[in-house]
Amino acid sequence: MTGAGPATGAACVLAVDLGTGGPKVAVVTETGRIVAHATEPVALHLLDGGGAEQDPEEWWSAICRAAHRALADAGPVDLIGVGCTAQWSGTVPVDAAGEALMRAIIWMDSRGNTAIRKVAGGTVNVLGYDPRKLMRWVRSTGGAPGLSGKDPVAHILFIKDAFPDIYARTTTFLEPVDYLNLRLTGKVSASYDSIAAHWVTDNRNIDRVTYDTKLLEWTGLDRNRLPDLVPPGSIVGEVTDRAAADLGIPPGLPVATGSGDVHSAVFGSGAVGDFESHLYIGTSSWISGHVPFKKTAPTSNVASIPAALAGSYLIADEHETAGACLTFVRDNLGLAPSFEAMNEMVDRVAPGSGRVLFTPWLNGERSPVDDHTVRGGFQNLSLSTTRDQMVRAVFEGVAYNSKWLLDAVEEFAGRRLDSLAFVGGGANSDQWSQIHADVLGREIRQVADPVLANVRGAALLTLLALGRITLGDVPGMVEVKRTYQPDPATAAEYELLFGEFVTLYKQTKGIFKRLNRF
Repeated sequence: MTGAGPATGAACVLAVDLGTGGPKVAVVTETGRIVAHATEPVALHLLDGGGAEQDPEEWWSAICRAAHRALADAGPVDLIGVGCTAQWSGTVPVDAAGEALMRAIIWMDSRGNTAIRKVAGGTVNVLGYDPRKLMRWVRSTGGAPGLSGKDPVAHILFIKDAFPDIYARTTTFLEPVDYLNLRLTGKVSASYDSIAAHWVTDNRNIDRVTYDTKLLEWTGLDRNRLPDLVPPGSIVGEVTDRAAADLGIPPGLPVATGSGDVHSAVFGSGAVGDFESHLYIGTSSWISGHVPFKKTAPTSNVASIPAALAGSYLIADEHETAGACLTFVRDNLGLAPSFEAMNEMVDRVAPGSGRVLFTPWLNGERSPVDDHTVRGGFQNLSLSTTRDQMVRAVFEGVAYNSKWLLDAVEEFAGRRLDSLAFVGGGANSDQWSQIHADVLGREIRQVADPVLANVRGAALLTLLALGRITLGDVPGMVEVKRTYQPDPATAAEYELLFGEFVTLYKQTKGIFKRLNRF
């Protein structure tokens, strides 16, 4: 729920969502109402060889500016706590003073692919893994590091090899959300869920996750350079005087255990029960939700890992680029000046886009295929193809990718997911909501203010940690704006095009591997 105007004297939490495009900071009441929020951009540095970095100091300064604006807009409130969520699967090396030693290596960075393939492989390989190692990974963690090199374990190995001076000076490697908690509290820690993408923890006892000595040995990660672990739903510390001055808030406020963006989106979508699911489209995309089991599907790169909800597991998967495809169309191809214009163009074109296909793999892919070399593009263009058709093809191409992932997630869950809550910036589009309903053949529930789902989720998790709400309160605190049903008239066309979409990957992946082998 979002409402304008001050909440004078109301008990509120300050919630931070550090996305790839920059942070959102919100002031949120105990009832889940976002009374004020602000955003700030941060730069993304894309480097040769698959590098993707951001400056942690720029993160913090942007968060502080956004916090000052949000608090000013909220008016006098009674702050009772702070909670963060952040882009997941990134790496920030910090020294003994807690200072970042280089730009953060974020989730898009694939420069560690050579190192992780060497670590994961052996004299005999199955799917690129030594079977003995793969069995240990799956048994202990519920998954395994992706061979594309985009997980923190690969980031750390890359830093060790490419920046040995940085590695030698590093006291701790932190996930982005754990770096934010360090800035807030001065304390170093990671939660059971934030550490999961390192793939070196034993997650079999969900109530007591620990580092796995054998996996640390195989990967070469130094336990002394990894943070101590705390359970989700806990309080990790209090806001320091320095952080309070930076943010413009009182010192001593309790800080809740942070979470990755996938984990917080579950709460921001309101779909918090087992097998209740959500579709997120921001820069990237995923389909996720809580499940009552730990397992993995290596062939589709889907796994269940510790959730931000104590005692629960979460379906983990990811598409590298989704909303980023629209940004690419706007900024690089000039097909439309704005997202609003794109929605209008979509309305002018019949479903199927004249059978123009767009493959959205602009930064490789993770699920249901782990392939950092595949790339996107338009197929079946002709001299009669229009701009409108190309733009709609991008919307549909992302939806085909979502269906490809949904098939893998439903197989993993062992059941059909009849309804998906839709969150993230992409859910602002009524057109994209209907396209997803039609392509997936599933009910789509468009959550109100979907771009604020993660920051809302961080607030709800903070309120849970503070004991101000219960899990049963969460669904009623998230408003659904509109529900979309599949249009049977589009089913045959979309089924045909989806089939060809998957075939395109199978028939071109070898070409992309040769073209993009770094």
